[in-house]
This record gives sequence, structure tokens and C-alpha cells, in this order.
Amino acid sequence: MIDADNENAVTELRERVADLEAKLARRDSRLAKDDELKPYQVELLKLQGYLNDNNARMIVVFEGRDASGKGGAIRRITRYMNVKNYRVVALGKPTEEQSAQWYFQRYVTQFPSGREIVLFDRSWYNRAMVEPVFGFCTEDEHEAFLKGVVGFEKDLVRTGTILVKLYFSVTKEEQAKRFKRRKSDPLRNWKLSEVDLQAQDKWDEFSDMKYKMLKKTSTEPAPWTIIRSGDKRGARMNAMRVILNAVPYEDRSPDLNFTPDPDIVISGMEEIELMEAIRADVGRFTY
Repeated sequence: MIDADNENAVTELRERVADLEAKLARRDSRLAKDDELKPYQVELLKLQGYLNDNNARMIVVFEGRDASGKGGAIRRITRYMNVKNYRVVALGKPTEEQSAQWYFQRYVTQFPSGREIVLFDRSWYNRAMVEPVFGFCTEDEHEAFLKGVVGFEKDLVRTGTILVKLYFSVTKEEQAKRFKRRKSDPLRNWKLSEVDLQAQDKWDEFSDMKYKMLKKTSTEPAPWTIIRSGDKRGARMNAMRVILNAVPYEDRSPDLNFTPDPDIVISGMEEIELMEAIRADVGRFTY
């Protein structure tokens, strides 16, 4: 007959085994999802080959609210890339000297040379959303940016840089869920900042700034592409598709689907129309 202590020990062991099995199942699921990305990662190497052979340069801008999936997408996109020909740029708070410079100057110093792709994990568009929401810039500085960035990007594209602007769009509910996970997971806790903790309270302010940004800066030479990122795997795969479609490299796999999923990828202009329709219906932007 099993005594109470042994019964408790057996129960605890069973719970630990069940927990381990659940973790292994989640890991296997993640690995399977990442395996689905590998054909696109092969194509990204071909894209790099095109940039190298043509002495071309490329910039991919990743924008979106906190916890929208930008970092995870960047990690999958660059996982197998040739490290000699790409850089990920995530600039911190500007120094006092940088704050006195032309606003774009510290970003321009990070721009790619020939044969290189640079991926900006947040970019000069900090001045379009984060800075005005948190009071890190004046209203005049914000308006000046929205006017100046259009010509800045037009010249960038005109002089040969391939520019892709991706906005990762996440719902308020999904953002809250991801924040909760970051808070409880010691391996992700470092991702939470003071700004992150205020993101839910300032949701509507961010929505207003998002609309202004898209309205003013989604142009024909440099359009915005919206990535619905509630499904991380789908967002990553479709971000890869958008990037691959921006470059006319050869030897594309005939067996691979390069068409972005219309439920995940829409144009900046379509997003503007959707936001305007929602505002007309409920009186405010909801995402």
C-alpha cells in the first residue's frame, strides 16, 4: 500500500513529466514552423547573391507597436544570411550630440554600401509614432519630419537604394497577451521597458499617430506594407515574401508560393481606408 508521502511524490513526478512533455511538444511545434520558412530562407540567400552581383544596396524598415513581432521576424529572415553582407540596426536613445544634428544623420551613417542589406529594427520613423506619443519631440518637429521624410525617401530610392517599409500590426488584446508572457518569463523579461508598460494605456494615441504616418508617408516611391502579426509564423513567412518580391533576382524556385497572403499582407493605402471606415463607424481608430 502506498503511503501519503509516496503518493504525493508520485503525483509531483507525474506533473513534472507532463510539464516536460508539454514543453517538448511546444518546442517541436516551433521547430516545425521554422522548417516551413527554410525554402524562403534559401531564396533570401539568392537575393543576397543578386545584391552582391549587381553592387546593389537594400534597406528594410521594420516598424510597429511593441510586441508586434518585429524582432522575431528579423531573426528568421537573417538566420542563414551571409553575415558579411547584412546588418541589423537597432539604435538606442540619441546622444546629446546626435540630438543637435540633422535628424536623419545618425540613420544615414548606418545605410548600406553596395552589396549590402540593412534591416532597421525601428528606424527614423521613431519620430512618427514613439517620440510624439511620449513627448520626446515637439509637435513642430513631428510635423517637420512628416513633410521632410517623403523627399528624403524619394531621393533614396531615386539614387538606387531598394527600400521596403514593413509595419507589423498587432491587436490590443494580442499585445497585452505578449506583454503578460514577457513579464512572467525570465528569458523574455528583459524585453519589457518602461515605455512598453505604458503602450496599452496609450493605445489610442499610437493609433492616431499610425494613421498620420501612413497618410503622409505611404508614397508611390516608398509605400508602406502592413503585416498582420497575430499569427507569428504567418507574419514571418509573408514578410519574407514581400522582401523577396522587391528584388528582381533570378533562379526563383518554381515550387514556392511567392504571393503574399491577402489576409495577412495589405498595402498602406488599404490600411488607411480600413482605419477611416472604422473611425466613421465607432468614432475612433481601434488598431
